[in-house]
Amino acid sequence: MSEAVRVLLVDDEEIYVDTLRKRLARRGLTVLTAGSGEQALSILNENAVDVVLLDVKMPGMDGMETLSRIKHAHPRVEVIMLTGHANVDVAIRGMEQGAFDYLMKPAEMDDLYYKIQDAYKKIQLADKA
Repeated sequence: MSEAVRVLLVDDEEIYVDTLRKRLARRGLTVLTAGSGEQALSILNENAVDVVLLDVKMPGMDGMETLSRIKHAHPRVEVIMLTGHANVDVAIRGMEQGAFDYLMKPAEMDDLYYKIQDAYKKIQLADKA
């Protein structure tokens, strides 16, 4: 893959976001970050993003509402839900609303990286169709 996958990481936990951003960037991904759903939507309106890593539980606009708004405004963007709470029901609801997949936090780095690659491949296939 010659071009870097553009990822938006949305989570209200600053230390987690900073650590994950650095680890994904080391793997050659372009990573933008947002601390809230509102901030994520603003960034998506101004930047080309392929995959969003979206925390389910955030203050203000939660992950489910953010997912709904992302899929409405940016249907091409794939969203991977991240949940630190063993709440599979919410993750399944997210999939029903158009999320690509979900992972439990803290996700294994390899699992997360390959899930991002899979989501990006889906976008590339859709663009060719």
